[in-house]
Amino acid sequence: MNDQPALAAAPAPPASAAHAPGAPPAPAALEEVDLLVVGGGKAGKSLAMDRAKKGMRVAMVERRYIGGTCINVACIPTKALVASARRLEAARSDARFGVTGTGAAAVDLEALRAHKEGIVSAMVAAHETMFAAPGLDFLKGEARFIGERSVEVALDEGGTRCIRGERALVNLGSRPARPEIPGLWEAGAMTSEEILRLEALPSSLAIIGASYIGVEFASMMAAFGVEVVLIASGAHVLPREDADIAAETEAGLAELGVEIRRGARVVAAAKEEGRIRLALDDGGSLAAEAVLVAAGRVPNTEGIGLEEAGIRLNASGFIAVDDSLRTSAPGVWAAGDAAGTPMFTHASWSDFRIIRAQFDGAEPASPFASTTGRLLPSVVFTSPELARIGMSEGEARASGREVLVASLPVQAVPRAKTMRASRGLWKAVVDASTHEILGAAIQGPEAGEVIAAVQVAMRAGMRYEELRFLPIAHPTMAEGLQLLLDQLP
Repeated sequence: MNDQPALAAAPAPPASAAHAPGAPPAPAALEEVDLLVVGGGKAGKSLAMDRAKKGMRVAMVERRYIGGTCINVACIPTKALVASARRLEAARSDARFGVTGTGAAAVDLEALRAHKEGIVSAMVAAHETMFAAPGLDFLKGEARFIGERSVEVALDEGGTRCIRGERALVNLGSRPARPEIPGLWEAGAMTSEEILRLEALPSSLAIIGASYIGVEFASMMAAFGVEVVLIASGAHVLPREDADIAAETEAGLAELGVEIRRGARVVAAAKEEGRIRLALDDGGSLAAEAVLVAAGRVPNTEGIGLEEAGIRLNASGFIAVDDSLRTSAPGVWAAGDAAGTPMFTHASWSDFRIIRAQFDGAEPASPFASTTGRLLPSVVFTSPELARIGMSEGEARASGREVLVASLPVQAVPRAKTMRASRGLWKAVVDASTHEILGAAIQGPEAGEVIAAVQVAMRAGMRYEELRFLPIAHPTMAEGLQLLLDQLP
């Protein structure tokens, strides 16, 4: 599919256009563009800038965060704080490496905040510059669909504009879930976005939810010296992981001083003498100075008029899309969290590339223009770091496959020995008949880097023997893949 020639734009009337006294304001003229992007997250801003560079007239509307959630209140600020927590952990253990005088390392909250906000503000400023590029009309305001590929935008600066795109991308993102637990929000519980604005570290923190966000914050805050209780509703943290991998994560959290309450759900909360008391469904209770709710995220699909644009939602409230990310409305694509894409920035960037390929002429059946067969890794930035690709052992067995499973403690990897890394487990799952690599979990130092090698091998269709016999540089963490796969026949 090729880009269409630009349509002539109808000039917008000035916001101060006069009208008869007592009469309602005249509706804004409908402006025509080649591409309308609603939401400036990773996929939205990437496609907007890419198409503008190619000569298209693009209008992009963002109502809240310049650059998207990742830069402002998710990946970037949290990983900046994770980096601080890891440096603190390293400083406290320097004596093991023959380095003395750093054992009293502590957190300077003002400096910590300046570190986080400095990174975020620099990235936001860079995006403001990029959004000012020729061909890209960036609108800060609230958009609502008023028809097919058409929105009315209430601008933050005042006034409205109505814009219709020959094509449209909807990239609405998501927000932290706020479960309806009696007394919880009245008592002052925070979401994962609100906790980033803390003025002081609490002495104690209870975290409701033990998936990615919960364990990352538990690890980080415990490293900062906060007393942390992590409440997991299931039998272990990281419920999608195998029990052995989750157990290693739990052991790492315990070493940091995190208490884990398993198999419990919060049923009520109340403010009590400066602390928040949580009542649990197992009959127990606990109190902490602060509470973080890490109960997942929900799509921002309500109240924006998607029905007016002919864009259907699925039963879970996400935008329904096909394998090419096309919605039920002709000429409209959806990407990122609100389209049901796994909630990772790299997944949203992959969505952008899939849509870009179609705009550049790729057929929908092309492997570069479809989500079919897409391999998405994930990384949990806890201590130890955990990276995952493909199926877990439990998922592979549930699919009815006969599998071979290899596991290796991270301390068996020579590079890990030099870093005195004793906590972590590597695991690979292989089809017993074809020797195809079905999935892997890599836990320990540089796990997020090592998993990319497994991802490439899986995408290339390599049998596990082909990866095992690669002469990987020594001593690197990736070399551990050979040792891991040597556990198989």
